Amino acid sequence: MSEPITKGSKRSASRPASAKAVKKGRQRTTERAARRLKASAPRRKAEKAPVKKAAKTGRVIEKKTARTSRSAQLKKPQTKKAARSTQKAQAVRAKKTASSTNARVRPTVSAEGAALRAFERAHKEFSRGRFAEARDLFRTLIEQHANVPEVAARARTYLAIAEARLRKDNHLPRDPEALYDRGVIELNRGQYMAAQEMFERALKRQPEAAHIHYGLAATRARLGSISSALESLERALNLQPSLRVRAQQDQDLAPLRNEPDFERLVFASR
Repeated sequence: MSEPITKGSKRSASRPASAKAVKKGRQRTTERAARRLKASAPRRKAEKAPVKKAAKTGRVIEKKTARTSRSAQLKKPQTKKAARSTQKAQAVRAKKTASSTNARVRPTVSAEGAALRAFERAHKEFSRGRFAEARDLFRTLIEQHANVPEVAARARTYLAIAEARLRKDNHLPRDPEALYDRGVIELNRGQYMAAQEMFERALKRQPEAAHIHYGLAATRARLGSISSALESLERALNLQPSLRVRAQQDQDLAPLRNEPDFERLVFASR
C-alpha cells in the first residue's frame, strides 16, 4: 500500500516544476523575440527611411519645379521685352556703324574715281599724240589728286614722257613729207605711238594726203584701235582707190581682216 502513495507524491511534486519550466521557456522565447525585433528594427528603419526620403525629395523637387515654372511664366514677358530692346539697340548700333563706315569710305572712293577719270582724259590726249594737252591735264591731275598716290604716280610718269616728247618737237621736221617718212621709220621699228604722232602731225599740214591716212590706219591697227583704223583706211581709199591692192597684202592691217567693214572697203571692186 505504501508504493502508490509514493508515486502520487512524486507526481504532485513534479507538476509544479514543469509549470515553472514552461514559464521560463515562455519568457526565454519572448526575450528572444524581443531581441530579434530589436535587431531587425534598424534594418526596417533603414529600409523604410529611403522610401520616406525619396518621397520627401520627390515632393521637394515637385515644389521646386512648380516654383521655377511659375517664375518662368512670370519672367517670360520681361525676357521678350528685354530681347526686343536689345535687338533694337543692336540695330541702332549697326546703323550707326554702317553710316560711319560709309561716311569714311565714300570720300576715298569718290576721290579715287575722280582721279581715275582725270587720268583717262589725259591718257586719251597722250595716246592721240597731243602731248601739250596731255601735259596740262596730267599737271592738273597731280595738283588736284595728290591724295590718291597710285594714280598721281602714274600721272607723273606720263607727264615726264609728254614733256620729253614736247622738247623733241623743236627738232622735228616741219614738212609733211618729212614727217611721213619719220612716221614710216617709227612704224617699222615698232614704235607705234611715235609713228602715230608723226602721221597726225603730217595730216595737220596736209589733210588730203591719202598715203598719210593709210600710214595712220596701219599704225592704229597695230595699236588695236580698230574703229579709228577703219576710219583712216576708208579715208585713204576714198582719196586713192588704188591703195586697195596694197591693203589686201599689208601685214600691218592684219588685225582688221576679220572685220566686215574691212572686207567691204578693200574688196569693194570685186
